[in-house]
Order: sequence, then C-alpha cells, then structure tokens
Amino acid sequence: MQTKQQKREDDSLIFGLRPIIEAVRAGKELDKLLVQSGLKGELFSELMGVLKQYNVVFQYVPVEKLNHLTTKNHQGAVGYISSINYKKIKNILPNIIASGKAPLLLILDRITDVRNFGAIVRTAECSGVNAIIIPTHGAAQINADAIKTSAGAVHNISICREDNMKATIDFLKDCGVNIVACTEKATDHYFQIDFTVSTAIIMGSEEDGVLNEYLQKSDAKAKIPLMGKIASLNVSVAAGIILYEAVSQRLLN
Repeated sequence: MQTKQQKREDDSLIFGLRPIIEAVRAGKELDKLLVQSGLKGELFSELMGVLKQYNVVFQYVPVEKLNHLTTKNHQGAVGYISSINYKKIKNILPNIIASGKAPLLLILDRITDVRNFGAIVRTAECSGVNAIIIPTHGAAQINADAIKTSAGAVHNISICREDNMKATIDFLKDCGVNIVACTEKATDHYFQIDFTVSTAIIMGSEEDGVLNEYLQKSDAKAKIPLMGKIASLNVSVAAGIILYEAVSQRLLN
C-alpha cells in the first residue's frame, strides 16, 4: 500500500521530454532534472534549447537510474517539480536592508541530508533568519521529508538557490554583510563573534565542512568548543547553537 509520503513524492515526479519542456515553459521550478546519457533526436534538442533558455540545471545519468525512478515511459528524462518557489538573494536583500534591521542570513554549503536541511530551516525560521542561501548543485532536495522535518518552515522563509556561490558571497560582502564561516579551523569561539551587525553565517557540508574558497572569503571564522570525545556536532545542532547566539546578542543589543 502506498504511503502518504510516497504519494506526495509521486506527485512531484515529472517524466517525458514533452511534459518537462512544457513544465519549464510554464514557469515550474525543478528541484532536480536527470537526463539519459547519449540521448539524441529532435525532441531532445528542443529540451536542451529550453533548458538553456530558462537556465535549468540538469544532470546526465545512465538509463538504469531513470528506470529505477519510474517504470513508465520516461523517454530519457525524469525530474522533480519543486515544492517551493526559490528566490534570488540579490532581489530580496535590498528590501531586508530597507527594513532597518541588520540582515541575518544563512548559507548552507552542500548540506545534502534532507532531515538535517529540514531541521536547520525550522531553527532558522524560529530564530528570525531573513533568508537561506543554497547552491544549485549539491544541496538537499526539498521533498516531503524535508518539509515534514522543517514543520512547514520551508514555506515561511525565503530560500535562495544560487548558481555561483562565490559570486553570491562577493555580492553580500559588497552590500556590507559580514561573512562568518563556522569551522573547526577557527581560533575564535562562536560567542566571540559580533552577530549584531549584518551577518551571513556559513554552515558546511556534513562530510568536509565549509569549502576552502569560502573560508578565504570569510570576514570571520567561528568554532564551537567540544568538551567530549566526539570530534564534531551534527550540522543541524551546530546551526542551532550559532543562530541562537545571534538571537541572544541581538536581543541584548
């Protein structure tokens, strides 16, 4: 018997070259698009043209991968329609600044576990984060699991999906936003950082932390002291600690 979660995920699944072409043209956002390697033909060429026109990111995969996702005639293309409408930080940051409050932003660098992502979004919404920034590649899919874990918070906070994270960080710095990277390589503890100013906090991948190139662009680096034998915290727990330090400082300021 099909579960409610499976039904929701089936509802987000889209397959077939023509349906995907028309969905993109209709303005539907895709969380993920997989295209069969070596695919050819007139309709495939039309799909490629549409994806280029609308700047849709896709990934080539073997046909076996697509066959695993659906037993129906996918024609070499399977995608997932996004549950939310993504935004661009350059379009919303001016309004955040104009509100008169120092922006509090969260950058998630390759957080791929959907439950971690959902938990972080929930905490971010509760702590007053203005926007969450994720990369187009290498981010968790916002599926039923992510939505459930976030307690619906994904619908109540701006989530910005950006193609070029380095350029996005540069844009934030140009706008006067202080970039704080959370890393065990830091010398300062998180409570030594000033979060009362305009701030974007970078939380890194579950596997290898914040990318070096982002660390180099950061204005400050912060670590959480670990007093036990375990060498690291779950990223969603770490995000909660850092975000509520920012809340504490801002309430006392």
